[in-house]
Amino acid sequence: MSRLLQRGWSMSDSSKPDNATRGYAARVAEIEPFRVVEVLARATQLAAEGADIVHMAAGEPDFASALPIVEAGRAALARGETHYSQAGGIPPLREALSRHYADTYGLDVSPSRILVTPGASGALLLIAALLMNPGDGMLMTDPGYPCNRHFMRLVEGRGQLVPVDASSNYQLNAQLVAANWQDNTIGAMVASPANPTGTALSREELTALSAEVRSRGGHLIVDEIYHGLVYEGTAPSILEVDPEAFVINSFSKYFGMTGWRLGWLVAPEAAVAEMEKLAQNLFISMSTMAQHAALAGFEPQTRDILEQRREIFGQRRDYLLPAVQELGFSVPCSPQGAFYIYADASRFTQDSEQFCLQLLEEHGVALTPGVDFGHFRANEHLRFSYTTGMDRLELAVDRLARVLG
Repeated sequence: MSRLLQRGWSMSDSSKPDNATRGYAARVAEIEPFRVVEVLARATQLAAEGADIVHMAAGEPDFASALPIVEAGRAALARGETHYSQAGGIPPLREALSRHYADTYGLDVSPSRILVTPGASGALLLIAALLMNPGDGMLMTDPGYPCNRHFMRLVEGRGQLVPVDASSNYQLNAQLVAANWQDNTIGAMVASPANPTGTALSREELTALSAEVRSRGGHLIVDEIYHGLVYEGTAPSILEVDPEAFVINSFSKYFGMTGWRLGWLVAPEAAVAEMEKLAQNLFISMSTMAQHAALAGFEPQTRDILEQRREIFGQRRDYLLPAVQELGFSVPCSPQGAFYIYADASRFTQDSEQFCLQLLEEHGVALTPGVDFGHFRANEHLRFSYTTGMDRLELAVDRLARVLG
């Protein structure tokens, strides 16, 4: 560990002056760094210095955007599609998304209920701004995607973290909502499939969860950005059982358009006008050329490419999951979707942050520490991302085997 300290790099720096000294808003101090970004930055720096790094930290498909999407973007630029669009997105894309819900889930979702956003993050910001008053709380899982609670804090609300483990498949359920609902709670947020665990909620679980939240007069938000990347069974949409739920989705994961920064949300009809007003003020509009590029994502030729990539992700999962377990990590819940394995590393460490630093600096394997995803047993867990080729996954497993014995 001394070698890490000698390098002078860590994921936090307590020597900096606090925000009160600078005169910054107090909320900023409560929004933690996104540590995976720091891991990626350091891994990139090491690679630039000549190190051979196996990248298993990023939550980003390693494939470039499918060629039909790229060509559609080029064509949009050539046509001069470089002006503002409507705040809710271009009508052809909202209509394509409506057809997507009909074709995929058998649902009749009006285009008017679908708002295109700058990434799924833009959708989450709109929902948080719409629903949260100062001091309100939103139930969410611990572990879970860290930005969820930070968006709530940004609008002066709170993410009320509920510790979850294998007993609930790392998900919120009706019983946990009932046990953890507080006087200031206004709703619950879940992800299915989830980051970092890859677990998903069944139709029955979604139905019971929705009923419990509705019985308390609350709102239900469901992150469905990993829909399409499912390898076991199915991941039903919450809209199949609760048409009044708020849904967050994205073109980043299944559609492979991370850098285009494009997402969408589905809202109850009564909420749309207020959300469009917020979008007008916060974003004006999304990238117009990106919206036209995204239309190609629904073409049969593109879907064939995306399905081939989904199969490759499934093959990687089927290799890496048993390999990680054979190394001595515990994975009590098999990841059903996404491209992550959330592993219990307590056999090897009680400090996942320093453990990941050491693996990166000394052995060239980039992983994400559990502390990025919450507090509950976070120091004992880390996340493997299988967003790199099979040969690189095999190299990482070989390196870890030599390190861990």
